[in-house]
Amino acid sequence: MNSTSSGNLYLIPVPIVANTYNQVLPEYNRYIVQQIEHFLVEDVSSARKHIKAIGHAKPIAELHFNCLDKHNPMQDIRSFMQPLQEGKDIGVLAEAGCPGIADPGAWVVQYAHKNGITVIPLVGPCSILLALMASGFNGQNFAFHGYLPIDKVGRKQAIKKLEMAAWQSGQTQIFIETPYRNDIILEILLETCRPSTWLCIGKNITDPKGWIKSNTIQNWKEDKHMLHKVPTVFLLARQEQF
Repeated sequence: MNSTSSGNLYLIPVPIVANTYNQVLPEYNRYIVQQIEHFLVEDVSSARKHIKAIGHAKPIAELHFNCLDKHNPMQDIRSFMQPLQEGKDIGVLAEAGCPGIADPGAWVVQYAHKNGITVIPLVGPCSILLALMASGFNGQNFAFHGYLPIDKVGRKQAIKKLEMAAWQSGQTQIFIETPYRNDIILEILLETCRPSTWLCIGKNITDPKGWIKSNTIQNWKEDKHMLHKVPTVFLLARQEQF
């Protein structure tokens, strides 16, 4: 832990799928978490459950949790970070996956850098990178776009734009969707993209029943899958010669 006058800001990954802690996170993470008393989290209830599952040196009721989202005003951020000035470490937890990646944790990290606070990211699962690793697509040049527009017209336009970027530059295009709209976005992808465009889908990554598959749009049409309401990552790429 930190021996200087100010504390460290630890970015603490959370398993994407429940009950997979031992499979996806190193023991060192447990060691760090067990020594932190102040946490910035997306959801206090789920964060408490995660820390309880890890096993903390102190009762959960004695730990301090502040809820972090993109709407926090700057005065809240300053207040949340005050323990660092007192030499105490703070842990930032995402709802699932890695803090700061498609997650509001980036705001407090930026604040820490501006104020000379040491930021330490811990190793953990990121569905975006895991999907890219297993896609077979261009891992040297890729872009993550977060969520696409909600309305159907806007989504179609966004998908056409991403497909064009993939074909023109060879850059892998990555995005995610709210789980209950997974099957809708797949339908739009199959309707909108050219048959030879490649689509990778990462469904419920790190779950024993999850999978990551890459195929052409044409082949996805012929072997269609139901994605249901589970975390899913989508990647688009141009056709390559193998």
